[in-house]
Order: sequence, then C-alpha cells, then structure tokens
Amino acid sequence: MKILITGGTGLIGRHLIVRLLALSHRITVLTRDAPRAHQKLGSHITTLTSLTSCGNLDEFDAVINLAGESIAEKRWTPEQKDLLCRSRWDITERLSQLINQSDNPPSVFISGSAAGFYGNQDQILVTEDEPPADEFSHTLCERWEALALAAQSDKTRVCLSRTGVVLAHDGGMLSKLLPLFKMGLGGPVGDGRQFLSWIHIEDMVNALLFLLTTDNLRGPFNLVSPYPVHNEQFAATLGEVLHRPAVMRAPARAVKLLLGEGATLVLGGQRAVPKRLEQAGFVFRYSELRAALEEIVASAA
Repeated sequence: MKILITGGTGLIGRHLIVRLLALSHRITVLTRDAPRAHQKLGSHITTLTSLTSCGNLDEFDAVINLAGESIAEKRWTPEQKDLLCRSRWDITERLSQLINQSDNPPSVFISGSAAGFYGNQDQILVTEDEPPADEFSHTLCERWEALALAAQSDKTRVCLSRTGVVLAHDGGMLSKLLPLFKMGLGGPVGDGRQFLSWIHIEDMVNALLFLLTTDNLRGPFNLVSPYPVHNEQFAATLGEVLHRPAVMRAPARAVKLLLGEGATLVLGGQRAVPKRLEQAGFVFRYSELRAALEEIVASAA
C-alpha cells in the first residue's frame, strides 16, 4: 500500500512506521519539518510539507491521521484548548475534503480519537455504545470524529481509534513516570480509584494494522487493553515490577492547582474496553498490565 500518515513523528507514528516499512508499504509523512522527520524516521519515507497544493488523494491507498497537540503537556487555558482543537480539527477536515475530491480515493481512512470521547465515566464499564459525559474532552473528540466521518463513502471506509494511554519506554506517560518510580517517588494520584484505560505500544500498532487490513471494519473502536485498572493498581504494579515502593500519593488538590481543568485527565477516567475490536477477532499480546510493564521495563533497561 501507499499510505499517507500525519503525526508520524509522535510516539504511535514512529512505532507504526517502523512496522509498515518492514511490511514493504510505501510511506509518505505529512510534516512541517522534513529534515527532522527523516532524522527520526529514516530515509525510506517520503515527506509532504503541506496539503495546500493537493487537489485530491488519488495516489494513496490509505490515510492514517495521528496528528494533534499533546493534550496533557500544558494547563488548559482558553488558548491551549483552542490549540488542542484546531491541531486536530483543521487537518482532519482537510483530509476529508481531499478524500471526497478524489476520483479514486483511499480505501480506508483511520483517524485518531481518544477514550476521552466518553468523558469521566467513574466505575461504569465503557464500550463503544456508552453515551458520553458532557466535558471538554468529549467536545474535542466528538467534532474530531465527525470531521473524519465526513470522508466515509462506498469507496472509503472510516475507522476511529479511541485510544487509551499508550504504554512505551520511549515516549508518553510511562516514560515520564519511570524515572520517578525508579527513585521510589511514585504512587497513586488522588484517591487512586479512577480507572486507567491503557494499551501496550505493540498492541496499539497491531490494532491499527488490523483496522487497516480488515476490509469490513468501520466506525469507532476502543484501542485499549481488555483489562483497565484503577490508578492505585497501576502505581502498585509498576512499583512491584521495578522493585520500588509506590506510596508517594499525589493529592487531588495539588493536581488541580497544577493542571486546572486538565486535571480531569488524571483524576477522572474511563473503564473502557475494546468490545468491537475483540468481536472483530483481534487478539491482544499484552492483555494484563503486569506483563505489559515487565516487557517495557526490560526494553528500557
């Protein structure tokens, strides 16, 4: 396949492109900084610095849209919330326009979303059918998904990846936690009862490949492990894998002072499960948290 990828230099994109190249797919990465993209991804990719000059996407067999400003890096000021939305909405809208303008459009458009689509769901078991809570994360994801679904037709199927917390040693949440936990400074956040929907980076890549190559799949998919855990359980398991105590609890009040409205990302959560993915026949390699963390810690050693 000839595949166009946005967000290719991010955590998921980097791992996905390595696998796609190994499978002999031809990859074009949309990036504002071509030299940096080649430095991170190698010389075997092609780069595209803008969609402005494109009139269609006839040359591509598939599009994988992973672009978006990191949602947890900065406090959610009005300006930052606008940036979070625009960095997702604008490029998704343009990709859908180009797909619709194509005579021979890509056969599949996989577009990013997040488990945050559902908002804070407390202890409720969340499948793709669960009605969402009315929160900023839902507003962001709802519009993001609607813009992607505008590309759906009898020629192009659209899959939405409602991704949980991706666990890897070389990026994302876990890479930031590992140094703290190794020093014995890790622990639960708030009361620790909020659920964390997680997925190992290898399963994340495998799930995207599954959506890419399974021709009858379309619509939303929770890309998360079948077994979400409480934040307290996550901290305890990571401490055990590292042979370190994990009792340095971060008070909810301190988290709220630091992150403002964005504190809902860590003080709330979703007990999301991959119902549609498993029904379609996908098999996880890392279903259990301990096995996932043991592999990642070994990889980081």
